[in-house]
Amino acid sequence: MTPELILFLFQYNQWANRRTLDACSALTTEQFTRNLGSSFGSVRDTIAHIYGAEWVWNERFLGRSPSGLPGPSAYPDLSAMSEKLDEMDTYYVDFISRLAAADLERVIRYKNLAGDELANPLWQSLHQVSNHGTYHRGQITTLLRQLGVKAISTDLIAFYREKAAAGA
Repeated sequence: MTPELILFLFQYNQWANRRTLDACSALTTEQFTRNLGSSFGSVRDTIAHIYGAEWVWNERFLGRSPSGLPGPSAYPDLSAMSEKLDEMDTYYVDFISRLAAADLERVIRYKNLAGDELANPLWQSLHQVSNHGTYHRGQITTLLRQLGVKAISTDLIAFYREKAAAGA
């Protein structure tokens, strides 16, 4: 892993999260928060989980070990949830853009949410964060379809194609 590759993954993560949030704009607040029986219940709760995981990993990078994720009820609507996720995604792109190759090997020591003590290199944790969002955006796609809303592709190849079309 190189800083450039991890930065690319987080640029993709930010792009995919933004597209997911844009697709959610077709939902009413009731639909956004409706429990559909998924892993996290609602679209809002699933997005809150994506944000919460990004937040908790960042806390670990700063030497802290939170005992839980932020609760989804703090985000009553899409606007509130979008603001927090956008803020975290922008933070990560900025954070990673300042990393050198040696930084990626730094071992992060932390307690997971169950209280187990763990350690792994920063690059593995960053790779986990970017991959984690992909999994849950897939769940959101299913929830959007259940609510009758057209989901937007967040496939990595679509990101590559969009960047190529933009000349980037």
